[in-house]
Amino acid sequence: MKPDEPRRPDPDALLAEAAKAGRGRLKIFLGMAPGVGKTYEMLAQAARRAAEGQRVLVGVVETHGRKDTEALTVGLEILPRKPIDHRGRTLMEFDIDAALARRPELLLVDEFAHSNAPGSRHPKRWQDVAELVAAGVNVWTTLNIQHLESLVDVVWKITGVRQRETVPDGVLTKADEVEIVDITPAELRQRLAEGKVYVPETARLASENFFKAENLTALRELALRRAAQVVDDELVGAMRRAGVAGPWVAGERILVLVGGDPMADHLVRTGRRLAEMMNAPWIVAHVERPGRTPPSALGLSRVNDAMKLGEQLGAATLALTGDDITAVVTDYCAANNVTQLVIGKSRDSRWREALGRSFASAMMRRAHGVALHIVTERSSDPAQPSLRQVVAREPGAWRRYLPGVGYVIVATLIAWYLDRSFRASDLGMIFLAAVLTAAVLQGLRPALLAAAMAFLVYNYLFLEPRYSFVIGSPTDILTLFVFLAVALVTGFLAGRVKDQQEATSKRAAAITSLLVASRRLSASAKKADAATALAEQLSAATGGKAMILLPEGGEIAPAAAAPVMSQLGTQDMAGARWAWEHGEAAGAGTGTLPNAAWTFWPLQGIAKRAGVAALEPQPHGDGESERFVLSLLDQGAIAIERAELAAEASEADALRRSERLRTALLNSISHDLRTPLAGVLGAATTLIEYGPAIERPVQDDLLESIRDEAERLNRYVGNLLDMTRLEGGGVAPRTQATDLRDVASAAADRVARRLEKRVLTRDYPPTLSTVPADPALLEQALVNILENAIAYSDDGSHIEAAVYEDERNVVISIEDEGRGIPTAQLQQVFEKFQRLSESSDRGKGTGLGLAIA
Repeated sequence: MKPDEPRRPDPDALLAEAAKAGRGRLKIFLGMAPGVGKTYEMLAQAARRAAEGQRVLVGVVETHGRKDTEALTVGLEILPRKPIDHRGRTLMEFDIDAALARRPELLLVDEFAHSNAPGSRHPKRWQDVAELVAAGVNVWTTLNIQHLESLVDVVWKITGVRQRETVPDGVLTKADEVEIVDITPAELRQRLAEGKVYVPETARLASENFFKAENLTALRELALRRAAQVVDDELVGAMRRAGVAGPWVAGERILVLVGGDPMADHLVRTGRRLAEMMNAPWIVAHVERPGRTPPSALGLSRVNDAMKLGEQLGAATLALTGDDITAVVTDYCAANNVTQLVIGKSRDSRWREALGRSFASAMMRRAHGVALHIVTERSSDPAQPSLRQVVAREPGAWRRYLPGVGYVIVATLIAWYLDRSFRASDLGMIFLAAVLTAAVLQGLRPALLAAAMAFLVYNYLFLEPRYSFVIGSPTDILTLFVFLAVALVTGFLAGRVKDQQEATSKRAAAITSLLVASRRLSASAKKADAATALAEQLSAATGGKAMILLPEGGEIAPAAAAPVMSQLGTQDMAGARWAWEHGEAAGAGTGTLPNAAWTFWPLQGIAKRAGVAALEPQPHGDGESERFVLSLLDQGAIAIERAELAAEASEADALRRSERLRTALLNSISHDLRTPLAGVLGAATTLIEYGPAIERPVQDDLLESIRDEAERLNRYVGNLLDMTRLEGGGVAPRTQATDLRDVASAAADRVARRLEKRVLTRDYPPTLSTVPADPALLEQALVNILENAIAYSDDGSHIEAAVYEDERNVVISIEDEGRGIPTAQLQQVFEKFQRLSESSDRGKGTGLGLAIA
């Protein structure tokens, strides 16, 4: 983009703004601590909106007994709260469904970080607010700074109190408005002493602990800083949407640009000092140039080290892409409101300085509105490695140039033959072909060497006077230098294409390898499998040994390795423990325990540290390989963490199911078994005490009651024993040729007395094929199903037991005229102790009949 060309709005910013269409607006009243007046200010502004005719609804407001705050709710419509039963208590919570149904123009929802009672739609109130805003409702809410997720540890160090109710930082970032409600710490402590925040005894304890003056000052700074950050983000967003060219110096923002030169780490430290002095956010960036020759392994290593150093010092890191570094950097500065740019200036040649081709000179011309910091002091590292160091670092690098020399020798021999055989032939084209071949097959630098050799050989052997570097004819001078120019340009362009193709191939191979590794890691369901897969992938990527250590019994211990498990020495284990405890790399090649035989990398997952990876140090690694390994480590950490979470979830699910079964079993014992016992005991006691005086029909009824309740008790106990034998594998079916009509008839006869006023219809064909089955077990299963049909059908209804044969199967069908099973419970009817969730279901069984069937 040209400097004077008008900027267009950022498409991403416009799309983000368009995504808000149809959504409500969220306004957060942010304060440093309870008692600063967030709820009071929210209600005061809402009262003014209501007076202007806007429909304002108080969804939930906690006044904490403050009379001045309660007075502001007078005249505002208040939404009734929803009662939720929890452990014998009734909790009154915000009714999100009622709020959605009312759809007010403005809804007030206090205490944004509040945790809802179990049984609510969402576990957190901020999730309720997110649903309301997504539905198009404008919401105002309140929040204390200590409830932000990223500040929990900071607040804990300041106050000694760890917050349990938190809100993700992204929710605050996405808010449409953030209004800071601020008073001085002294004023807040005065309000506390006057009883305007808590009751006197609580206020006294609070003033001695959380509400100390130094605590409140630190919390106030956190609140003001976060509010300023939100305002800065809003400014950048507004500039992008409007296509306004920055920067606007409303707040400082620092960009440090690093490359593969020795000054990279020095530039990062300079940026850190500048950020501290200006108290501003800062970014460390590197520009990747896909159209140019990739930097050397040493340069990539320097860039990676600078990026790591920046992250350690608190900077955000960024990789930009573009061939024109100046344009890429100036565009980024304008789009992101960067006000301070830190760059390094190497020792450019005088020609580059004179022609204005140095990067520093170009940035001075094009960086409008940005303060440019040019660092010229060199770092303590040597400017350039010696030839011996280069050869030691890349012992086979010189072999790349041999084919180019060979192509020139071959071209010389061909030209010598043609010159002897055919006079006045254009021999320069043969040497150009050699240069082009070197460029295409070997790359840029071998091509440039071939061009220089071709120039010298062509001049020495084939231009008059021969066997001399003296050029006799002016025409030959022009020819020779045109040849040199064409050779250099051709070699440069072709070599550059070759190098780009190699770099692209390497990136594609790395991406493919990472994809394959990611798929294998994602397929690992257990921690051990994920650790083994990660060790194998790391070993393949580095060409050396790799080992994964996982926590076990409070210690870190080897869990997987590739290609073989190796013994770790005392110093190695110390490095592993350091990486595990501090979350930093240790061992060989690091600043911690560098004499260890392995390099230890912490496996940092999303929520916690998953383990440690041990890698055998490689002498000739490059930056691309290191980036690939780091990506593998990140993927592996997440895979191990995911497997661990899956195992914990499975264990928790098993415990939950076990607890549910235990509760159901106790419920069955305490009620379902006790009820028939009570019936038997009552009837027997009546017969014993009043036997002679009781009329015979009444005695018969009591005896039948004893028999029925005893049979009922026997069925309950039998079901429990059957389920125990089934789960223990103690039931072995004894199959034989069985006529299902006989089995169905026997089951119907067993439940005949329990039908009472119901009608059981039997529908059997005159002939039926036999099937292999255990008649006793099958009969018991049919009895359980028939009893279930009897229990859930009304008196006078019909139950049909049918047996019929289709083309390949013999089918048993039992149908009743009961209410049926709710769709939501269809998948649960065959689970143990499962009954309909109705009070009328009590006493109809233990909920084991269908599970046994």
